[in-house]
Amino acid sequence: MDFFTEYASFLAKTVTLVIAILVVLASFAALRSKGRRKSAGQLQVSKLNDFYKGLRERLEQTLLDKDQLKALRKGEAKTEKSAKKQKSKPETKSRVFVLDFDGDIKASATESLRHEITALLTLATPKDEVVLRLESGGGMVHSYGLASSQLARIRDAGVPLTVCIDKVAASGGYMMACIGDKIISAPFAILGSIGVVAQLPNVNRLLKKHDIDFEVLTAGEYKRTLTVFGENTEKGREKFQEDLDITHRLFKNFVARYRPQLAIDEVATGEVWLGIAALENQLVDELKTSDEYLAQKAKQAEVYHLHYAERKSLQERIGMAASGSVDRVLLSWWSRLTQQRFW
Repeated sequence: MDFFTEYASFLAKTVTLVIAILVVLASFAALRSKGRRKSAGQLQVSKLNDFYKGLRERLEQTLLDKDQLKALRKGEAKTEKSAKKQKSKPETKSRVFVLDFDGDIKASATESLRHEITALLTLATPKDEVVLRLESGGGMVHSYGLASSQLARIRDAGVPLTVCIDKVAASGGYMMACIGDKIISAPFAILGSIGVVAQLPNVNRLLKKHDIDFEVLTAGEYKRTLTVFGENTEKGREKFQEDLDITHRLFKNFVARYRPQLAIDEVATGEVWLGIAALENQLVDELKTSDEYLAQKAKQAEVYHLHYAERKSLQERIGMAASGSVDRVLLSWWSRLTQQRFW
C-alpha cells in the first residue's frame, strides 16, 4: 500500500512539473512574439501524378519478379519513345489544381482557401480545372457565405470548378458545393440541408425562482429579440423567425442561381439526402469518389495539390495539441454512445 501511495505521489509531482514546464515555454514564446508581426504562411505544392505513380510502382515491385519488371519497364520506355517521335512538338497537358476544405462551424479553413485560390488564379486558365474536395456539415451563415464567395472567384475567372464530396456537404457545405460547375458525390455521402436553424436556451424562469433579476437595456426596438437570461416576448419571437425566413430565402436564391435545374422549393426544406437520392433530385451530377475521379484525371493531366499552411507559434501549437486531445476524447465518447444506431 505504501508503494502505491509513494508511486501516486511521484506521478502527481511529475505531471505537475510537466505542466509547469509547458506553461513556462508558452509564456516565453508569447514574450518573444510580442510586438512582432505574425509570420506569413507558406503555399505547399505537391504533384499527385508522382504519388499515384509511386503507388503503382511499389505494387509492381512487390508482385512481379525481376524479369517481368524489367520487361515492363522496357515496354514503357519503348512506348514513351514512340509517342515522342509521333509528336512534332511537345504536347502541353492540361492542369488540375486540387484543394481541400474540411469545414467546422466557423468555416475556419476559409483562411487557407482564400490564399490557395489567389495563388492558382495567377496561372489557371479555362483549359485547366480546379477540384475541391469538400467535407462540411455547415455552420455560421456569414462564415460560409465568405467561403462560398471565394469559390465564386474561380467561376468568375472562367476556370472550371468541380466539387467532390465523399462524406458530407450539408447546409453551409452545400452552399459551397452548389457553386461548382459539376458536383460529384460518393453514393452514401450526405447532402442538402438547405435550411436555417437557430436555437438558444432561456433560463429566465429559473432566475425568477431564485429571486434573481436580469435586465436587458437596448436602443432600438429589435436590437435584441431573444435572450438567454431575459424574458422573451411573442413579438421578439416573431421578429427572430422573420429574420430566419429572410436568411432562408436568400439561401434558396443563392443555390437556385448556381443550380437552376433544381426544383428549389422541393429540396430547400432542410432535408438531407444520401448521394444516390441526391442524384435523383439533381443536387449532384455524378456518383463517384474523389479518389476515382482524381486517379482518372492523373492519366491525362498534370494534377497538383495546393495547401496554404499557416505558421503556428509555440503557444498555438501547445493549445492545438491540448484541444486535439480533448476532441479525441469527446469523439471517442460520442462514438461509443451512438454506435448502436448503426448495428
